[in-house]
Amino acid sequence: KSLDQKYRVALIANTRGKGDSLAIVYGIKKEHLNEHLWKLQGAIDSMNTARVEEIISKHGYPGISLVGYPTNEVAFYIIQHSKVIDKYLPLVKKAAEKKELRFQLYAMMLDRSLMFQDKEQIYGTQGSGMSVKNPATGKWENLSFIWPIHDPLNVNQRRKAAGFTDTVEESAKSMRIDYKIYTLEEILKLREEIMKADSY
Repeated sequence: KSLDQKYRVALIANTRGKGDSLAIVYGIKKEHLNEHLWKLQGAIDSMNTARVEEIISKHGYPGISLVGYPTNEVAFYIIQHSKVIDKYLPLVKKAAEKKELRFQLYAMMLDRSLMFQDKEQIYGTQGSGMSVKNPATGKWENLSFIWPIHDPLNVNQRRKAAGFTDTVEESAKSMRIDYKIYTLEEILKLREEIMKADSY
């Protein structure tokens, strides 16, 4: 898990104003820092994914009865940050239903899978962001938001049933996002407008 998070921690630090010192550490220009960190993390993610797929092919999901806690969550985090989520989502669901893995983790993976398919998430665990032009200033600004949720008015009941101890509002706050309900249509339209603006 520590390798899975190795450069993600630095990426978060960069968004929180520590990019200057990180750029010095890695010996690159600040504007190239994100790209550099993602390249390093991508190489680790690929190796981790290959190893987890090898383990799964031999043993199935390495759950609590096979590897104990918290090691039973390592494979989840590696898959969650990979391009093979949909391939292993049914396996993770089965592991969660058999108490081999916390159900909240399956809920997070389901939400991420739905978000990547441009569908509404169920539990409100996934945040996203995009650069939008401020109509008042004409400047590009980062818009961070919780990805649109199916039946958002009842999301906290679903979260509680899934084992989450925080509300969607509290979860958003922990991600430094001001929670606001967006519809899928609003977000997809906004993204389309941004893509059109970029193509001019």
